[in-house]
Amino acid sequence: MTQPLRLHYAPDNASLIVRLTLEELGVPYETLLVDRSVAAHRSEAYRAINPAGKIPALETPDGPVFETAAILLWLCDTYKGLAPATDAPDRAGFVSWLFYLSNTVHSNLRMTFYPDQYIAAAHQSALRAGARDNLKTALSLLDNLAARDFTWLNALTPSALDLYLAAMLRWMALYPKGDTNWFSLADWPHLAQITAKLDQRLSTAALCAAEGMAPNPFTAPKPPTPPEGSAL
Repeated sequence: MTQPLRLHYAPDNASLIVRLTLEELGVPYETLLVDRSVAAHRSEAYRAINPAGKIPALETPDGPVFETAAILLWLCDTYKGLAPATDAPDRAGFVSWLFYLSNTVHSNLRMTFYPDQYIAAAHQSALRAGARDNLKTALSLLDNLAARDFTWLNALTPSALDLYLAAMLRWMALYPKGDTNWFSLADWPHLAQITAKLDQRLSTAALCAAEGMAPNPFTAPKPPTPPEGSAL
């Protein structure tokens, strides 16, 4: 491919997972800020790329790809890395857990961040509490999974699952600001191993430089001070 990929991103949004993936794969790419402070993700121009109006989107020679799991799968299969090959015996497990992260963990996390997008104000506290109970169940499953001997989770080198999961663990520790007491990474020791290994990667250093994150963004996350755009 000669045309660089174009990542539409906002700081500390789901696009950071795609940035990490691109860095790990060593794939050239360009970035285009989607400025959330002016709701650029809802603009007509952005919706022409991602009709759902969510971040991220990746422009590719095959056309735009959106939804985090879909982008990860496209990148892994196109550039042959960070996932078992399509004919590998452990491919089914990788794909199953990738969509578990997307459909269960990420979806419940969004409910804790944006309950107003799901339900009336009077019921938002209950929704947030229920979503957090679901997340605790999911984290237990994932911590047990990370203790096992897989090539695609908590191995010596990261997979796309590690990148996706580490980002969500970061957000659980940070957001919503002042309302994160339900979560402690220390409760999930095998997941903490994933974040500790990822903090040392060159891909993470590139992420921190590009998006204004402090060192150790996964084990000791702090709100970013991005050089452009807004995380909120």
